[in-house]
Amino acid sequence: MSTLSKRVRFKKAMSRHWQLYLLVFFPMLTVFLFHYIPLWGLQIAFRKYQSNKGIWGSQWVGLKYFIQFVNYPNFFQMMWNTLRVSLYSLLTFPFPVILAILLNDMKDNFFKRAAQMITYAPHFISTVVLCSMTLMFLNRESGAFNTILTLLGGKAQDWMARPYLFAPVYVITGLWQNLGWNSIIYLAAMSSLSPELLDAAHVDGANRFHILWYVYIPHLMPTIIVMLLLRMGQLVSVGFEKVFLLQNTLNLDYSTVISTYVYQIGMIKGQYSYSTAIGLFESLLNIILIVSLNTISRKVAETSLW
Repeated sequence: MSTLSKRVRFKKAMSRHWQLYLLVFFPMLTVFLFHYIPLWGLQIAFRKYQSNKGIWGSQWVGLKYFIQFVNYPNFFQMMWNTLRVSLYSLLTFPFPVILAILLNDMKDNFFKRAAQMITYAPHFISTVVLCSMTLMFLNRESGAFNTILTLLGGKAQDWMARPYLFAPVYVITGLWQNLGWNSIIYLAAMSSLSPELLDAAHVDGANRFHILWYVYIPHLMPTIIVMLLLRMGQLVSVGFEKVFLLQNTLNLDYSTVISTYVYQIGMIKGQYSYSTAIGLFESLLNIILIVSLNTISRKVAETSLW
């Protein structure tokens, strides 16, 4: 097809569906203004940025800050802390799938709606409130967890002072908060499952395990792979707020992740070029991960993001 004919077809489509193009235009403009134009500032990572000289007036230093970050004495410990939290969170990935299957199989609509409301509600609790609740429940003197433990004959512990417990606490509270919300996408995927297929499975004598393994899982597999790829693409990204709020001086060895280090370097110490380089380094790792895993998934499972 020639370039001229493509232009003619495009003009006809524009004149016929101009309302739809107008609706698309404003979201695209918003994305361009707030997501693409700020990328211009990434060059700060390659300059010795000074606010009085601006970006263009600051000295170009190339990869200096990337090398400085890699040579940071606690670089590998911080990377492992970040990966530990992400990998522990990844282990909870099957739970929303299981919950979605259980909710889908519920016959009592009232109980099903009540279960959905109860599991969805924690998602709307702010991170600050969630962390405050966590610290209250695990408080050594008056926490509910230690109170129950004492009544059962155990000894009260300062749980947040134990560095190795930081990642489990982070992951368990995150699972409680987002379990129901993350199951919505799988419930939506299961809504397209043909009832005739389930009826045929029952007629053939399939039990619940057979239906789970040979009907539900294959039907959900494309959605599971896509969601898993999205999670894997954030493997070296751990949210700042929750880590920062659960941190204390006793668990810093296990709770210092890339995002909190960027906060300390950029916001507290004012080393903007160095913190920008770290953030860009983290983003590049995520891009490499998601592109690599997407390629593998496309070849092996024939399902991918693009």
